[in-house]
Formats: sequence, C-alpha cells, structure tokens
Amino acid sequence: MVQISDTSLRRAASQGMDAFLQAFADAYREELGGPLAADNMDRLSAAQHTLLAYVILRDELMEGGFCQLIQNGYGPYILHNPLARALKGWGVPVVPKLLYAARTIYDEHRQDLERERTDDEFMAMYEQYEQFDPLEEDFLDAEEEATEAVARYVDQHLAEFAEVTGLK
Repeated sequence: MVQISDTSLRRAASQGMDAFLQAFADAYREELGGPLAADNMDRLSAAQHTLLAYVILRDELMEGGFCQLIQNGYGPYILHNPLARALKGWGVPVVPKLLYAARTIYDEHRQDLERERTDDEFMAMYEQYEQFDPLEEDFLDAEEEATEAVARYVDQHLAEFAEVTGLK
C-alpha cells in the first residue's frame, strides 16, 4: 500500500484541496517508479487509479484541454477506463457526463487524435476538434465543485487511497 505521512498530508490539506489531492498523486507516481505504463499499473488499486486519473484529467484540461490530454498519451487511461463511473459513484458532479461525451468524440477520431504531430499541427487540432470546446468550458465551470467532491471522498475514505503513517 502506498504510504503518506500524516505530517505531509496535513501540510498539503492546509494548502487547499488541490495540494491535498496532489500529495496522493505524487505518492502514486513515486510508487510507480516512473511514467504510468502497462507493467506498473498493478501497483495501484482501482481507487488510487481513479484519483490519479482525476488529477491528470484536471491538470491536462486546465492547461490544454482534451487535445493536449490525448496527445500526451492519456486518452486510453482517462477515456477507456471506468473513471466516469467511479467519479459518479463518488458523487462528483458534471465530470462523468463530460467524460462520456469526450469518449464519443475520442472513439470516432482516435487514430487522428493520437497520431504524432508537429507543434503547428498540434495547435491546429484546437480548431479541428472544436467539439471538445463546450466540454472543456463545462469542466472549467465545474472544476472547483468537482475537485472539492473528490477531495471530500478521499478524506472520508483515506484507507482506500494510502496508508497514513506517523499518526499521533
């Protein structure tokens, strides 16, 4: 089980829900010993994968949208796993519906969305795949509430996400 010290978790929580979730994501990445890959995915539980996938989704969408998320290789991890269903079960608003809609677009254009591109071709994707725009806007509108719901779920189910060490 991934371990996180009580001290670092409290410090992260005092910095806000983003830092709280990031503390777990950082511990998971350390546990994986490198980039997420088929040969290390079994080191994390389903709940841990859901949390890591949400953090990746949030970071990618906040920075560059679905085109960037897919170009960075996260399309299958985010859109072809039960992330939407798990987040719905956690009580996360809006995001599951957006993921289902994004998956439809992704599946329809997967080969083109995943192909290697030059920087100019990558920038052109944003015009070519404008159907992601309303989904990204809806995510940005719901991100704070969604992240709060994820953080609340994690806080209420800590044992599913890490072994907290150094408890007093």
